[in-house]
Amino acid sequence: MDGLSKLFYGSGFYNLEFGQIVMIGICLLLLFLAIRKGFEPLLLVPIGFGGLMANIPEAGLAMSAVENAIHLGSLVQLEQIANVLGINLLLLADGASVPVDAVRDALYEGYKTADAETYRALTILASDLGYTSGILNLFFKVAIETGVAPLLIFMGVGAMTDFGPLLANPKTLLLGAAAQFGIFGTVLGAVALTMSGAMDFSMKEAAAIGIIGGADGPTSIYVATMLAPHLLGAIAVAAYSYMALVPLIQPPIMKWLTTPEERKIKMDQLRPVSQQEKIVFPILLLVLVALFLPDAAPLLGMFCLGNLFRECGVVERLNDTAQNALINIVTIVLGLAVGSKLSADKFLDLQTLGIMILGMAAFCVGTASGVLMAKALNRFTKDPINPLIGSACVSAVPMAARVSNKVGLEANPQNFLLMHAMGPNVAGVIGSAVAAGIMIKFLG
Repeated sequence: MDGLSKLFYGSGFYNLEFGQIVMIGICLLLLFLAIRKGFEPLLLVPIGFGGLMANIPEAGLAMSAVENAIHLGSLVQLEQIANVLGINLLLLADGASVPVDAVRDALYEGYKTADAETYRALTILASDLGYTSGILNLFFKVAIETGVAPLLIFMGVGAMTDFGPLLANPKTLLLGAAAQFGIFGTVLGAVALTMSGAMDFSMKEAAAIGIIGGADGPTSIYVATMLAPHLLGAIAVAAYSYMALVPLIQPPIMKWLTTPEERKIKMDQLRPVSQQEKIVFPILLLVLVALFLPDAAPLLGMFCLGNLFRECGVVERLNDTAQNALINIVTIVLGLAVGSKLSADKFLDLQTLGIMILGMAAFCVGTASGVLMAKALNRFTKDPINPLIGSACVSAVPMAARVSNKVGLEANPQNFLLMHAMGPNVAGVIGSAVAAGIMIKFLG
């Protein structure tokens, strides 16, 4: 009977909390949207499944070795951890007996604020006591904490990107810059909410949330890791959710800001771009941007390297690996690592709601800014620009460009805007990387 009772009290059913039930439901919803509705399945499937794994009670899959020791350790082991942290357990309740849960909470708070030397000592102690980090925690430390996964994803995206439309029509670079109004405007919005008392975001948190406006998942994850790692789960889910909702969010904004005549504007065929131009551009782009803003070099450097693999024509194996096998493997690891941050204690709070609202605002402002910038450019250029391609300034490649093309075809069945929209679409990727560099430079 003792064995059965021990099995029951140690089971997930006995230790399941309401917050974990809610998060399991949210993760199942993410899986449903990804599988049934096709919402960014490449990322939302591993993120949703990682979230399921993170919310299994007693498994500790998303916990570090020290967190598992605090959560599962005996009183003797907890006392050893308290000694390393310099916490006197007797003082927690003025000499009275302290509930075990209160001890665990106090140790966990001490662990979160521990300095590097104490952290190392705790890790060694937890290992000596026989505790190990969960697989999701290991993925997070290796893939995200180091910044490796988002950078490798960026290299793969670069290998799949054609700079031709941007080089053929350089004016569209300004449209890509317009999307950054959404990013920086949302930072100001988050600060305003904090000053009003409605929300409580630090400047670093506001910057990490604002990057959602670029609709660039890897950049959002990279900036969140650098500036606000505790918000990573909510920011990643918001970024990829809004990327998936591009076909629903953008058309009403595009139609509201343009007239039927503007939507019918036909653009001239793009000029051919030579291979030499395509080879020189990523090298020149990296050198110029990195010299002005070194903090943007990691993201932009990997993006340009992937593009150089594509265009130089002499490393086809590397190009194929970067845009297929490597990016697929990293996507799985990245998704599971992000899912580890969807545990109930990290996700279910008022800040998450604020992130979702501000992320949506950033995305809408970025879309509107691109359309308005295209309308403004029409006043100064000889060749007409269809304002619909301005909405493609966000980094959701190539989905935003396809939406521009679709809305254009609705207005004029002979109006094919896809290649024209790819210019601002690619420029948006560059712009979001530069914006990320600026955020990290001033706040990191």
